[in-house]
Amino acid sequence: MKNLELPKQTQAQAIASIRKYFDENLPEPIGDLAAGLLLNFFIEEVGPVLYNRAIADAQERIQLRAADLTGELFADEFQYWPRQAAKRKATRPWISKIRSPESPA
Repeated sequence: MKNLELPKQTQAQAIASIRKYFDENLPEPIGDLAAGLLLNFFIEEVGPVLYNRAIADAQERIQLRAADLTGELFADEFQYWPRQAAKRKATRPWISKIRSPESPA
């Protein structure tokens, strides 16, 4: 896994969020430098855990989709004549009544 790096704008938003969290939930405020160091610590320490979980979730999703390829992509074979019969029946319903063996003659 390569090093996780946040774009500068995302990093600035994360630092602002950390500062706001400290302001609202802890007795001591935190400055930009300390918030940035804390963010870097969490990215380095916890980032791989989140990354690995995301990879595992993606693998599971892909495996489920691959296991259901038949259901997802299966094409019924030899369907020309059944479709033609359905089209004929839809466009000329009286023909099926004429040809039907159970209709009284």
